[in-house]
Amino acid sequence: MNVITSITEHLIRVRCNNPSLMTGSGTNTYIIHNAQVAWVVDPGPNEAEHIDNIFKACEGLTITKVFVTHMHPDHSPGHAPITDKTGAVLLGLDALKDPYQDETCQPSVIVKHEELFELEQGLGLRALHTPGHVDNHVCYKLEPANIVITGDHIMQGSTVVIIPPHGKMKAYIESLQLLQKHSLTALAPGHGEMINDAQQEITSLIKHRLAREEKVIAGLKHAMPCDTKALVKVVYADVDESIHVIAELSLLSHLIKLESEKKAQCSDLQWSWIK
Repeated sequence: MNVITSITEHLIRVRCNNPSLMTGSGTNTYIIHNAQVAWVVDPGPNEAEHIDNIFKACEGLTITKVFVTHMHPDHSPGHAPITDKTGAVLLGLDALKDPYQDETCQPSVIVKHEELFELEQGLGLRALHTPGHVDNHVCYKLEPANIVITGDHIMQGSTVVIIPPHGKMKAYIESLQLLQKHSLTALAPGHGEMINDAQQEITSLIKHRLAREEKVIAGLKHAMPCDTKALVKVVYADVDESIHVIAELSLLSHLIKLESEKKAQCSDLQWSWIK
């Protein structure tokens, strides 16, 4: 596995050696650069080897900005040693009150949806607010290449876990639909390899989530009322039981979406379909 990979003339990927069930082959850090300046997107965990590799990839360049897609601990804590050493500006959305969030990450510049940051004329990053995996998630579209750095909005090789209350299935699907409106050539995910057929991948993800939702509805109709521990065995019967504890989180997000649409209801942790 190449730790440092040149993706395009202006885009480099640095992969952290933190493989796991949740991170796949490791967390991807991306570097956008011209001949003089580098911007780091998702600095990853604060692990010395990974930070050294980021600086190695940026050798001869001045790091002036660090962007974060979101504040989960495998994506953002590496901002500290980079900004401390370089004085680079930290950009992203406001942190959330959430035990899963990296509390050390407090951006000094809050990005806005569709805001363009230009590295030089004709080369820049456009921030796209994509809530769903978590409310404060941002994707960054590299222009003019039209490559989207997806963070955890889209992962290669697996689906994204949606954890309530700050993870919302309805918002996630709507954020995928938002990306469909953009001209895209490829996706640069936070975990895994480049995804070259961007729109096909996004369409497949939407279909997958809606198909899973249909299984939730069928499960509710068959077994109501029931709790999530019972329902996950039905809805995620195609997934190894060792992953059910994680799948149950996304299941809950599906149920909350159906509840907001007046299609399901919950009483004493028991879910049922509204006829």
